[in-house]
Amino acid sequence: MSAEDLSDAFAGVIAGLNRLIRRRVRRQMAVPPLRGAQAELLRLVEANPGISVSAAAKELYLAGNSVSTLVNQLTAAGLLHRETRSDDRRAARLLPTPQAEARLRAWQERRAAIVREHVELLGEDDRAALAAALPALRRLADSLREEAPE
Repeated sequence: MSAEDLSDAFAGVIAGLNRLIRRRVRRQMAVPPLRGAQAELLRLVEANPGISVSAAAKELYLAGNSVSTLVNQLTAAGLLHRETRSDDRRAARLLPTPQAEARLRAWQERRAAIVREHVELLGEDDRAALAAALPALRRLADSLREEAPE
């Protein structure tokens, strides 16, 4: 298989897997789903408590005003807390609320359970092939991360 064919097939399979997993998890969640950018921002803030709006915008490759809109939406939903910095009243630190942390944890646990259930249905050879592919997939992710536009 050529690199082009492999790239197209891989991207299609990954996108399809993500979509299917997301749909299954959403069906099991009791709360309305977050939009993609909202969920990305919430995960970023959970991983980097205290991150500023501008740093979040840079990390997510979004305009600052777009992130500000997301912050307002998530704050209104009780999922994000905006705290004014003492050294610069114009800047704010973003923090996840306990409700957000619980929601993200529930999402991650459900996602892991769904994937685990279906990986266990695969034969031993398929599981071994997936395990053997993990180092290459990590290198691909690292390469994509390094090449992301500023």
